[in-house]
Order: sequence, then C-alpha cells, then structure tokens
Amino acid sequence: MVTRYEGWNRPFPFTRAFELFCEGRVPYGPVWVHVLEYYTNSLRTPEKFLFLKYEEMTNDPIEGVMRLAKFIGCPFSEEEMNNRLVEEIVEFCSFNKLKDLDVNKNNGIGNVKNDYFFRKAIVGDWQNHMTAEMATKLDKIRQDH
Repeated sequence: MVTRYEGWNRPFPFTRAFELFCEGRVPYGPVWVHVLEYYTNSLRTPEKFLFLKYEEMTNDPIEGVMRLAKFIGCPFSEEEMNNRLVEEIVEFCSFNKLKDLDVNKNNGIGNVKNDYFFRKAIVGDWQNHMTAEMATKLDKIRQDH
C-alpha cells in the first residue's frame, strides 16, 4: 500500500506512514493524544462528549444511531421506532451506500481521491496491512499514553 503525506507530492510505503504515525509526526500531532482527551472528557462529562467506538457501531449500528440521536437531543419516538426509521437510517448511511455515491467516487482533495478513504469496513482488516510487530508497537504506544 502506498500512502501520501499532506504537503508531499511523492508517494511512500505504508511502513513509512506507520512510522510517522507512531512518532506523532502527522498533521495536528499524535492521534492518541486527541483520542485520549476525548475519551477522558466523555467519562467526565458524558452530556458533552459522546465516544463511539467503530467496533461498537459495527456490532450494533442501530444502538449506535439511537445513542447518537439521544446525545444530540433528538431521540427517536416510539412511533419512529415502530416504523423502523432507525433501520432505514442505518441502511441509508451504510458503508456500501456511502462508498457508491458519486460524490465519494469522483471528488477528492489534491492528489487523493475520496475513494481512497473507503476500504472494506471490516473490523480487524488492519491485519491485512500491518505485521504482528507493528501491532505490538502500536499497542505499546497506546498503553503508554
């Protein structure tokens, strides 16, 4: 896999992108700092911060959408639930629907097309791109922070 780093015009290997990520040398700094800050705030003030995990959304998207609706102050009514509105929203916003929209196929930012951001939407697909050593390194960084 070849990756581009914002501001650089030449592609470079995924392994180099991984190293930059681990070193926190990415736009806006180390991602784990941001994630930890949001997670901590979601525990302290859950009414202001909603922390949804990809795996949770994938395992139970209906529950995730209901949590999100409640968080933004627009919980679903019993009638909406009975009319399967949540299921319709989940289907409408599904990975396959979104990746197939023309806007997500044909537009992009600079040299990076939007379809670059759509992979498989499969939990655990990282194993097809990272070695066991890379995973261990990332786990250690995450534990240290």
